[in-house]
Amino acid sequence: MNSSAAPPEASRYRVPQPYDPTAARLLADWCATGAPATLSDHLLRHGPAVPVAPVPDGRTPMPLVEAVERAGLTGRGGAGFPTARKLRAVAERGGRTVVVVNAMESEPASRKDQFLLAVAPHLVLDGAVLAATVVGADTVHVCVPRTRAVQYAQLGAALNDRVRARLDPVRWRLHALPHAYVSSESTSLVSWLNGGPARPQGHPPHTHERGVARRPTLVHNAETLAHLALIARHGPDWFRRAGTPEEPGTTLVTVSGAVTDPGVREAELGTPLATIIDRAGGPAETLRAVLLGGFAGTWLPAENLRVPLARRDLAPLGATWGAGVLVALPRSACGLSETARMLAYLAAHSARQCGPCRFGLPAVAEDFTALAAGRADRDLLSRLHRRTALLPDRGACRHPDGAARLAASALHAFAADVDQHLTHGACAAAHRPTRIPVPPAEPPRTWR
Repeated sequence: MNSSAAPPEASRYRVPQPYDPTAARLLADWCATGAPATLSDHLLRHGPAVPVAPVPDGRTPMPLVEAVERAGLTGRGGAGFPTARKLRAVAERGGRTVVVVNAMESEPASRKDQFLLAVAPHLVLDGAVLAATVVGADTVHVCVPRTRAVQYAQLGAALNDRVRARLDPVRWRLHALPHAYVSSESTSLVSWLNGGPARPQGHPPHTHERGVARRPTLVHNAETLAHLALIARHGPDWFRRAGTPEEPGTTLVTVSGAVTDPGVREAELGTPLATIIDRAGGPAETLRAVLLGGFAGTWLPAENLRVPLARRDLAPLGATWGAGVLVALPRSACGLSETARMLAYLAAHSARQCGPCRFGLPAVAEDFTALAAGRADRDLLSRLHRRTALLPDRGACRHPDGAARLAASALHAFAADVDQHLTHGACAAAHRPTRIPVPPAEPPRTWR
């Protein structure tokens, strides 16, 4: 395949006009040219990546781990763990280590990592090489879902270009994994790379202690590695010019639902949710609520749209920006029906390795389906509150926690609808076609 050809993932999105040039970092080249970056384009604009970061005043460049720590970079895969801490944890183990690029992006409402890898693959791959240099790894595994054949071929072409150029001191391994919701969890990747199922392994040792081939393993989200590559080139002070002092930098957000121009946007942390929606063309209809963080995220009523995209501001609302998803729900839709379909999907895609996933999640999904259809019994609401409170912190992984957060936030954000459905049956909106795309609630065909 000609690696310079525009990938379909990129062609689905046009460059937003106007865009905010101060927030265009990861997507700066795409916004400037409207074309995916080939390896020659990337090297011409950025040069080769080096494992030290520049500092002002001509002083000696600082080691990359120190630069990442000063930059305040946190993971962009959902958990928000400090990136420098993960780098140090693996580097301090010593010996031969492994780096894994997590490009699974199993969240159905997210397209940010797919899009980033389509338009700027070498920025992500640079970050992986730099991380490998820091922790002493000789092999980098890149994991994508096997359902995305085009993405696999494009990444293969990009890696072949780098190998032909003798650019990197690591061995590349590109893998296509089963596509289940929990298969993007870091221990799922390690399990699969070790010959097991792509299911979470909720027990010690941690991956940074013993992961792929029993070696200390660093697993990073694709977007996180791209930010790391930019910090190596421009330094921590540059990174902190965007965002807030507590949460610096930019992040990619997939904006969808009732907006005029859905797609992936890059925004500074601290940007109000309403501003991000405006950059996606604004609401296409009057909004009832927004779903922040994806299927494991939180419903926020429309009156909360002025809240900044920052963990400190979202925490009092019980929310986080998670996987960088913002779905706008119009007033004409039924939030309970939309939530019921998501919960059914999450229940079907659990690993079924623990009680909360085998019994608790299906029970919550069934009760929510009954509530959405207006078939609730008098004890249903109390059961839902009790079960959503019991699910968190009891599973082999965080999958039940996310489902419980989604269900509990829906009961709060759509409280008036809950009362309507309990006392008078399903609302008129519940009988209309649903607005948020949800994959079929069918268990994965294979975990291997």
